[in-house]
Amino acid sequence: MVIPIVVGTFPGKSKPSDLHEQEIELRLKQLNKPAIKSIHSPDGDIIDCVWIYDQPAFDHPLFKSHTIQRRPRSNSIRDKTGGNKTYIIHQLWRTKGECPENTIPIRRTTRDDLIRSGSIKNYGRKSPPPTIYHTEGAQTEEVHEHTCVYVDYGQFHGSKSRISIWKPNVLRTREFSLAQTWVVNGDWDTGLNTLESGWQILHALYGDKNPRLFAYWTGDTYRETGCYNLDCPGFVQVSRHISLGAALNTFSTYNGEQYDFLLTIEKDQETGLWWLKFETYLIGYWPSFIVPKLAASARKIAWGGEIVYYTSGRGTHTLTQMGSGHFAEKGFRKAAYFNSLEYIDTSVKKPRIG
Repeated sequence: MVIPIVVGTFPGKSKPSDLHEQEIELRLKQLNKPAIKSIHSPDGDIIDCVWIYDQPAFDHPLFKSHTIQRRPRSNSIRDKTGGNKTYIIHQLWRTKGECPENTIPIRRTTRDDLIRSGSIKNYGRKSPPPTIYHTEGAQTEEVHEHTCVYVDYGQFHGSKSRISIWKPNVLRTREFSLAQTWVVNGDWDTGLNTLESGWQILHALYGDKNPRLFAYWTGDTYRETGCYNLDCPGFVQVSRHISLGAALNTFSTYNGEQYDFLLTIEKDQETGLWWLKFETYLIGYWPSFIVPKLAASARKIAWGGEIVYYTSGRGTHTLTQMGSGHFAEKGFRKAAYFNSLEYIDTSVKKPRIG
């Protein structure tokens, strides 16, 4: 798959003195909304409880007259079934408190987050792969590798799956590892529209190597629109219990305890909103107008893992791992998994893989 190459300085190499302090402060004010309450998470994050109508989505001009939909109209999306489990998956910050009614929890962006990202303007955004950087006369390429299953060339209204949680080795600051679902329409050349969610490890964004719940969207092949979590206007959050970008409370261990979570992305046929659900929590939704090619349906649903690593072109592969770092033939308790996969078409949910 060939897409445009971006050439520039290597991200993360900028020194704090190279970044304008005034620009940093303005960006932080834009990202961090006034908090009614703040919660200090054990991992060092600060979670701000922000009035629901102060969230970043309302910085978008098309949201000025938007009335938040507190719940979907479709009964299937509101379903509270989460499966029979002996454990509860939540987020670390929840051990220190909860946000009040009519607020949402937002992970606070720090000055260090902006400096570490290497770009104030593009903080929280992916770059279109493959990306080539120049640093100290050398050329470094950003390489993406995937392992996925998918359904394609259909008319899909959503995805549902259980995703096992791991903490793989991620070698460098700009490298990442994730497990997620993709809801897709369009193509690379004319504009890819995607809705994405799962867990990821991305030190460049979060400052550590903990597995974190995330969401992402793009309306133009990752070029000018879209972002992670609530780092730009787009996703509308309604839950006061889940913070996008916050660390999960546990993860699976090799030959030990296994943990997974139920993740659903589903279109409400009455409103056209794409809802994101984690376990039984309705987190929020993406309006179709930010991903116009998904207004009617998705063409493709994918489930799988992805890593990003950097190479100087000498054929050296990274030590960054996907999933558990072990291949599927190792079996349960040793390899990462997706199970209970379903796609949602125009009529009914259909099991895809057991």
